[in-house]
Amino acid sequence: MRTDTPWSTLPARDHLLAAAVGAPVLDVVVPVHNEEKDLETCVLRLHDHLARTFPYGFRITVADNASTDRTPRVAARLTALLPEVRSYRLEEKGRGRALRTVWSHSDSPVLAYMDVDLSTDLNALLPLVAPLISGHSDLAIGSRLARSSRVVRGSKREFISRAYNLILRSSLSARFSDAQCGFKAVRREVAQRLLPMVEDTGWFFDTEMLVLAERAGLRIHEVPVDWVDDPDSTVHIVRTAAEDLKGVWRVGRALATGALPLDRLARPFGDDPRDRAVPGVPRGLARQLVGFCVVGALSTLVYLALYSLFRLGAGAQFANAGALLVSAVANTAVNRRLTFGVRGRGGAVRHQAQGLVVFAIGLALTSGSLAALGTASGTAAHSTELAVLIAANLAATVLRFLLFRAWVFPDRRTGHQDSRKGSAHELGNVR
Repeated sequence: MRTDTPWSTLPARDHLLAAAVGAPVLDVVVPVHNEEKDLETCVLRLHDHLARTFPYGFRITVADNASTDRTPRVAARLTALLPEVRSYRLEEKGRGRALRTVWSHSDSPVLAYMDVDLSTDLNALLPLVAPLISGHSDLAIGSRLARSSRVVRGSKREFISRAYNLILRSSLSARFSDAQCGFKAVRREVAQRLLPMVEDTGWFFDTEMLVLAERAGLRIHEVPVDWVDDPDSTVHIVRTAAEDLKGVWRVGRALATGALPLDRLARPFGDDPRDRAVPGVPRGLARQLVGFCVVGALSTLVYLALYSLFRLGAGAQFANAGALLVSAVANTAVNRRLTFGVRGRGGAVRHQAQGLVVFAIGLALTSGSLAALGTASGTAAHSTELAVLIAANLAATVLRFLLFRAWVFPDRRTGHQDSRKGSAHELGNVR
């Protein structure tokens, strides 16, 4: 995975003023490979639409990735005919490679792309880029799966598209609805940070870019589109699907191990209202409670299953200690990543050590409960032991959450942000 991105935070999103930009506000890239038949029609239609309807300066860039037909000559003719059109030639094939290359060199503040077949109705172009121009969003995508979208395509492609997006939702927790629609846009300052992290150079490029952006907390705007399938599409569905699944595995593994520095895509303090402290309202408390309860319910089931298993060959105290130890280690690891959002391996050993201290407190509560049960009733039934352990675990769970939030995984962002603002103030005084 590429991680060579700048360390400072992204600038705050501002409304783009056409007079202050200098370069065309919008650069629409049309990636092509052996498209001599459709290229001229596409560019002329797109240019006419933008000239009539788009209120800002624009550019159309033909990104020719290793075409072997007349595509380069068609692109050169269009460049000579229309001043808003330029062409870029790459000697290696790959849509992702073409987009990354052109977007990385563009001076326009809003970067978009669309497929050469123009399957998407161009009336969606202005709604696509408007949230980026206004400063509302970081990326924008066209969606063929939105409720108000109107789509004409075969059942085979419809099934594959929906199945693929279901895989993304279940495996990578993606919340965007359509990763594959060839109709997307991104603000340039976001692309400058995001593109070096995207490894794929082919069709999975879009999905990888969106997953990383979403995981980093960037805002993705979705636009319902009218879309008509191109029956002459040259995309090899089976091979593309196989490459996409490989990409899902690779990105999922990188996210699970914390190999990606997604903090480099963070917006500055104050740009996200969730960063603002509200008196009397602990930040992220509701989300953390829900996550902790879900993890706690699952770990309790694991604990009870392990206790019942260990109880077959050991006493109640030993079975309780062993089951609690195994479930506690797993509970700390899962809560660290999912509930409290700690990524990477830094501090993992310390967190587990602190988690074991919390485990010891829980062990004292549950073991004490079992001891009290034994003193009160002698030999208790297994069902009675489980009932006592559930009650003791509820009390231990409340205490565990409080200790996790205040001691093991405290929110240190406020102090960091305050120190960052203080450093900026000192720099201002130096100037």
